[in-house]
Amino acid sequence: MTGPTVLAFGGNALLFDPRDPSTQEREAAAFARAVRLLMDREEGMVLVHGNGPQVGMILLRIEATREHIPAETLDIMVAETQGSIGYLLCRSLRNEIPDREIAAVLTQVLVDPGDSAFATPSKPVGPYYAKEVAEGLISSRGWMMRERADRGWRRVVPSPRPLEIVELHTIMDAVGHGHLVIAGGGGGIPVIRDEKGELSGVEAVIDKDLTACKLALATGAERFVILTDVPHVSTGFGSASERRIDRMKASRARRLLTRGEFPPGSMGPKVEAAAIFAESTGLSALISSIEQLRRALEGDGGTWVDP
Repeated sequence: MTGPTVLAFGGNALLFDPRDPSTQEREAAAFARAVRLLMDREEGMVLVHGNGPQVGMILLRIEATREHIPAETLDIMVAETQGSIGYLLCRSLRNEIPDREIAAVLTQVLVDPGDSAFATPSKPVGPYYAKEVAEGLISSRGWMMRERADRGWRRVVPSPRPLEIVELHTIMDAVGHGHLVIAGGGGGIPVIRDEKGELSGVEAVIDKDLTACKLALATGAERFVILTDVPHVSTGFGSASERRIDRMKASRARRLLTRGEFPPGSMGPKVEAAAIFAESTGLSALISSIEQLRRALEGDGGTWVDP
């Protein structure tokens, strides 16, 4: 028996128009059809979804009611989106792939409270605020805020690296039986463990691509695929010198990351996760878009990161 497939994709894949909620249903159905391309074997599969836009919508609702309802913490918001996105995906996937057992696992991910990310929060979340409002939130809630000249002030939170998937045994058991599991949504619910071994949630956001890589290595995945909103990785993205990358060695990926070629908030974690997988397993990882997935799997599209 060969290993499972681990597929990571961003929350943008399930964005919807608030004026027409049925768009989210259509997006989920389209995604389910793309997943079917990877379900051509009896081995299990793990889906790891992003949740940035969805958490952003929760934060907007919180902002609209902040005078009346206490704000939730980020770990609770991640749990909420794991449930809502997991439900939507489970339903669409069961409709598309009725012969497979499919379930969403509420997933906690352990982080190190000493991670340097807690000292230098850098992950932007939620809406932009005017300076006066931002100063009030800094004072009343202790938030870290960062200004963007053309937009205003926005909260930034830590993005620590994932250390351990708490529900790993359950995920591996299901995958070992050939099931499709949705896990690690939004990078996982961030938790820390105290000296007694007890878990508690923390205000942080974990990168979902790095968590997906952790799951790929832990489950012995044979295929690791990262879907994004562009068909391939490029150097000089968005500039006149942009160049497409069809294949690259993990060592080259590391050099380009060190040079700052790939932004940490977008393509950087995807390239890093693909490089880690290739280096650790001797197998290639694929970065592509949903639209190009079929061609990429046939070797004519996407970007492959090789050992």
